[in-house]
This record gives sequence, C-alpha cells and structure tokens, in this order.
Amino acid sequence: MEKTAKIIFPYDQSIVKELPLISKNDIEKILNTAQNLFDDQSNWLPAYKRIEILEKAASIMNDRSEELIHLAISEGGKPYKDSKAEIFRAIKGVKLAAEHIAQIKGEQIPMGLTDASLNRIAFTSKEPIGVVVAVSAFNHPLNLAVHQIATAIAAGCPVVFKPSSNTPLSGLALADILKEAGLPSGWLQVVLCDNETSELLVTDSRINFLTFIGSAKVGWYLKSKLPPGTRCALEHGGAAPVIVESDADFSEMIPDLVKGGFYHAGQVCVSVQKVYVNEEICDRFVEEFSEATKKLIVGNPFDETTDVGSLITPKELIRVEEWVNEAIKKGAKLITGGKRISETCFEPTVLFNPSEDSKVSTNEIFGPVVCIYSYTNREEAIKRANALDVHFQAAVFTKNIDIALETAKKLNATAVMINDHTAFRVDWMPFGGRDSSGIGMGGISYTINEMTREKLTVFKSKNI
Repeated sequence: MEKTAKIIFPYDQSIVKELPLISKNDIEKILNTAQNLFDDQSNWLPAYKRIEILEKAASIMNDRSEELIHLAISEGGKPYKDSKAEIFRAIKGVKLAAEHIAQIKGEQIPMGLTDASLNRIAFTSKEPIGVVVAVSAFNHPLNLAVHQIATAIAAGCPVVFKPSSNTPLSGLALADILKEAGLPSGWLQVVLCDNETSELLVTDSRINFLTFIGSAKVGWYLKSKLPPGTRCALEHGGAAPVIVESDADFSEMIPDLVKGGFYHAGQVCVSVQKVYVNEEICDRFVEEFSEATKKLIVGNPFDETTDVGSLITPKELIRVEEWVNEAIKKGAKLITGGKRISETCFEPTVLFNPSEDSKVSTNEIFGPVVCIYSYTNREEAIKRANALDVHFQAAVFTKNIDIALETAKKLNATAVMINDHTAFRVDWMPFGGRDSSGIGMGGISYTINEMTREKLTVFKSKNI
C-alpha cells in the first residue's frame, strides 16, 4: 500500500492535500539522475543560462505572489501579512541568487616569488561542488526552499530537495515555476519521504553537500552519518537572549520585541525568547511589554488583521502548554496568556523570572512564549544569556554606544542586534548558528559560496 502525507491547515486541522511518499526503491533512480547530470560536464548549465532561469522564475513568482501567499498560509498557518512578507523575501532571494552568479570567480595566485616558482602562471577557479541534498523546515516553506534550491542552481549544482512533510506545497510550487522558467529536467528533484528513506538519501556517497534546516538532534545525527568528503551546513535553533539596559528607548523597543517574540507564533529559530532587563526599569518593562502583547490578535491566518496564527500541530501546542505549566509550578509568574485557545492556537504568553532549570529557560520554546528576567549586574546577565550550548542571534538595547559594543562583543552569538529584535534578518546577510546551533553560514551569497569548491590551475612555460 502506497504511503502518503496529509497536508493539514494548522488553524482548523482541515486536509489541504494528500501526497504520495517515495519509497527506498526510488532513491537509486533519484541519485543516479543527479549524479549523471553532474558527472558529464557537457550537461552543466552555463552562467548566463542559470541567470536567465532564476530571473524568469523571480518574475513568475511575482506574477503569482497572491497564489503563493495563500498556498503558504494553507500549509504553514503563518498570518497573511507575515506570509506576504515571506513570499516577497523569497522573490528577492531568487533575484539575489541570480545576481551573485557574476561573483562566482577565482583569483590569480602570484608566481615568481621564489626561484622554484619562475615561469609559471597560476589562478583559481570556482566549480560547483556536486550533488546537493537539501532538507528543509516547516516554518518558512517558500523562503527556506529558495535559500536551499536557488542557491544550488546558482552554483551550478543538481539538487534534491526534501521539504518538511508538513509544508511541501510551496517547495513543489517553486519547482514547477523553475521548470516553467527553463530549468532542465533532473536539476531539481523534490522528494517527499519518511525519515528512514530520508536518511538513506542524505547519507549516500553520491552526495557532495548537505544543507539541513531543522532540529539539532536530527541534524547532528545526520552529520555523523555523512560519508567522507561530504560537506554540510546545518541550521538549528537557539534561545535568542536580549539584554535591556536602563536607558533603553521604550517607544521603539517594546513593539520590536513583541514582534520578534510572537512573529509566526514564535516558531522561528531566532525568536525573542529570554529578555534580561535591568531591575531599574523592569517593572515598567513587564507592564508595557505585557500590555502590547495583550493587544495582539490571535486567529485565522487568512484574516489580514491576524497577528498571531496557529502552531504547526496540536502536538506542538501540547508541548508548549506543558512547558509553560512546568515553569509556573517552579515559581515563574504568569504575566499574561498561558492558555490554549484551540487545538493549535495558544495565547501569546509572558512569564516573569522562570527558574533557570525550567524547560522554557533551558530549551528553545518554538512557541508564543517570552520569558523576562530581572538583573542587577549586566556582566551576570550576559553570563546567564551565554549559559546554554545554543548560540544564534542575540540583542542589546541601550543608548550608550560603549555598553552596546561591549555587550555585543561579550554575547556568544553569530549576530548581535543593537536596538533591534533578535529575529531581524535580510537575505543577503550572513545567517547561522554556532556551537550546538549549527555549522556553516547561510544567506544567499554565503550559501552559494559553500556550494562551490576551488580548483587551482598552474601553467608552466619557459616563455612566461
């Protein structure tokens, strides 16, 4: 009996579509198709052709933006205004990938610096790394697909894309658009499969590069199974700490942090999670932050007024609810929220001073929950912010430039936002976790570079 995946609208649990899963027997054909394309250099797509394909794809995406918005909402449950922002980010990402192709280049290596290097010219060139397997997450179904697919195409690599089983429709739509834009058959294969089949795909020796966005447990496990020579980039989560000093600007800070904490119901790897506030302003901060949180509209993501939609599955809501209840039992003060609204909608929740051993303090919440902690000494707050083994993006709010830069230097993070929330991102900047949060650097141009490898050519002639 053929296995299938049911795509569910997270908000009301209605079935959007049912799609077949591939079996282990299909893996051989998929990988052979990709490897054969790459092994024969006459098949390689020239730079101008890759630019044409991506530019046309971006144009088609723009023309169908409303359709793509509704598709993303139906499978992922992100509110309309945020899904709209994602789709236009994705279009920009495809354009960025096309633009970066002209920057894929090597350099001349000086010769003649020693007697042994006379009569030689040397230069490097960039080649596609080979077959790419991309495993994606549910929370940005189109934009993440762009970051893993458009980059591979720009680098000149055949790519096998495995979307989240919860949100495959946007990736499939992107594949159709790329085909329409002129991408030849085999250069992009989208596969839906179970975890066991996925592991077979990812760990095959024909794979040259793995790009994985998802849970740390799965990502690090797959990395341990990669064959020798297979490079990878892993993007996991964090606990996004924020340091708030006593001179912070409330008028800008509060809306920024509320947006950063509850955007997509907190289902973002760099969502504001742990806010350390100077005790001099802590009472005011808790009051203003919770008041702004209470004004958020939770509801149907197709409603353009909705601020916070649903969690991806009922199972995730149950987990978030359990973590919040555990924190309260261990002494956290519930400021606002804390209750389920439906099977998948949870009230935007603010907790004050949860214990350091509560799950909300030690793990990535990935839900609509923000924890506020008071501090008297900034050095101690930074130490607490750095205490976990996950380090991704962080933030500091202060008007004092010395404090801002010193705090940014001491926070263990790949990126520190000054007077902005931790979830800030544009697609041309470097983006990725360090330590347990990941390896490698994302961002369109950075990913394209990761998907290439250098070749040195040395030409010897007595006439040089």
